[in-house]
Order: sequence, then C-alpha cells, then structure tokens
Amino acid sequence: MSQPVRVVLVDDHAMFRAGVRAELAATGAGVVEVVGEAADADAAIKVVADLQPQVVLLDVHLPGGGGVEVMRRQPSPDTLYLALSVSDAAEDVIGTIRGGARGYVTKTITGPELVDAITRVAGGDAVFSPRLAGFVLDAFAGSIDVAAVDEDLDRLTEREREVMRLIARGYAYKEVAKELFISVKTVETHMSSVLRKLQLSSRHELTKWASDRRLL
Repeated sequence: MSQPVRVVLVDDHAMFRAGVRAELAATGAGVVEVVGEAADADAAIKVVADLQPQVVLLDVHLPGGGGVEVMRRQPSPDTLYLALSVSDAAEDVIGTIRGGARGYVTKTITGPELVDAITRVAGGDAVFSPRLAGFVLDAFAGSIDVAAVDEDLDRLTEREREVMRLIARGYAYKEVAKELFISVKTVETHMSSVLRKLQLSSRHELTKWASDRRLL
C-alpha cells in the first residue's frame, strides 16, 4: 500500500484549519495526512522548509505577504501547491497560478473532492474548481487583460479589494460591515478610497468596472 500524501495546511483561521484537518482525517484516512499547519506566510515558509510536504493547501490571503509570497520563497523545491480560498475572483486565481500553484479550489469544496484534488495535484495534475478553470483559459487566450487587472488592483489595499468586490456584487454597506467585521463608517471610508483610486464616480460604475474585468 502506498504512503499517504503528506500535506501542510496554511490558513490564518484556526477554526477553518481544524475543520479541514478533521474532514481530511475522516474522508482521506490512509490517502492524505496533514503533517503540519501555519497561520501566516513566515510560519508557512518555515514549516514547509522543515517538513518538505508533497502538497501545501494554501490560502491566497495571508498575513505577511500572502500565498504567492510563500511560493516565491520556494522553501521546498519539490513541494506542490494547491490554493484553497474563499475568493473566486479572477485576479486571485490568475495571480496565484502565475505565482506557482498547481491548482485552485474554493472553500465550498466537499471533503471527498478535496481529497481527490490533493491526490491529483500530488500526481502532477492541475486542478481547478469548474468556474475557475475558465478564468485561467481566458487569461491565456487573452480575453482577460491580466496586466491591466494587476495594475488597477495594485492601487488598492487588500481590505479595499475585499470591500470593492462585495460592493460591486450588490452588498449594502451594513452587509459588508458584517461580512468583514468592520464598522459601516470604515466601509464608507474604504469605498471612497476605492472610487478615488480607480477614478470612478459611483457604485454603478464600480460594478461595471469589476464585471468587465471578471472580478465578480
């Protein structure tokens, strides 16, 4: 019998890590094994360097530089990376794949699907949630101007991007505040900054801007 795939789990939410670990233990026993965890980029780099796992389940947005920073530092040259993120935005998917990930799945994935994705990545396959595969194909086909997306988004902080995406999807300020655990006043401040940086004048223009760039 072959050895289980050795996995390191990187996510800044302890409860989420615990849930994934429990799910993989229940549905992937003997197939995958979580051998380590980390909550930020620096800790992830150290854990991956120490443990040399076959696959890292990597959140996109992390304290200390994000998932792309972990891959850029290459703490273990033979380790493969599978992004596991709440974000399904085109710029996150494309940026993470360009950064070196072999796949990208969202946190709506089931336990058995995640086990399958891990083993496929360990075997050399590229794995994507169905909708996300389209972003990657569109980027390579040229129908998404990746350079323009990156340039615009580089003007925004990570929190401004989160607010921008939720507002563009039709969330009310109060709903955004609840989702991100910030005040309505803070949402208003971030929204004003987003509109100013992107040279837009209204929520309607922001929604069109985000839709045109496949960011919703």
